[in-house]
Amino acid sequence: MLASEYFSRIIERMENIKNTQMDEIDKAAAGIATRLEKGGLLYVFGSGHSHVLAEEIHERAGGLVQTRPILPYELTMEKNIEKGAMMERADGLGEILLKSYKVRDCDALIIISNSGRNAVPVQMAETAKNLGIFTIGITNLAHSKSVTSRLKNGKKLYELCDVVIDNGGPLGDALVPVPNKNYSIAPASTILGALIIELLVCSIVETMISNGIEPLILRSANLDGSDELNRKAREQLKERFPELQKVFTTF
Repeated sequence: MLASEYFSRIIERMENIKNTQMDEIDKAAAGIATRLEKGGLLYVFGSGHSHVLAEEIHERAGGLVQTRPILPYELTMEKNIEKGAMMERADGLGEILLKSYKVRDCDALIIISNSGRNAVPVQMAETAKNLGIFTIGITNLAHSKSVTSRLKNGKKLYELCDVVIDNGGPLGDALVPVPNKNYSIAPASTILGALIIELLVCSIVETMISNGIEPLILRSANLDGSDELNRKAREQLKERFPELQKVFTTF
């Protein structure tokens, strides 16, 4: 059965992350934790289907309060998929997005791109590097190294980030070859990316606690009493770091 084949193959890839990427995940988490402890925020960006991982980390039950997704509607595939694909390759948009979201040098930035070759994620990483922002790339190294960059300077995401986490997916993302057909199905990057995101959260929280800092964590909005607890957590953040009120009018 193809579904069983996918299950086996995705578990194998998940185990590979555990066996090969934990040092990079812990390194990224340490850098992020240092910034959160000082009032920084964790921004997350992914274009195309990768944008769902920016949503995954933000405002989630058991997640960090100090997160902000970068979710420009042009790149979320909500309306015009062809337009979104073209926009992902648009020269200069990555720099515009980073600056329009007012990401500061005290913040951290996760950029997710399976191929790591398109203009927006690459130029966002390049701009972040020039601004001194701690940057983590989540990408498919095998895929990225097998294709050319779509930028004139030839740069790819993995060449620009402070820490690079490899999702270990297959070339082309689809994981299961269909017998007697010339195509594969069932992409891997969303599940593997979500796993990496949650592993990062676990390591960030553990690091902050070991540093004597209590991380601010959200409860499920569907548990009784959670709305008040989450409101207090957001207020605690503003009390700890009053400067955040100037960064966002709502949080």
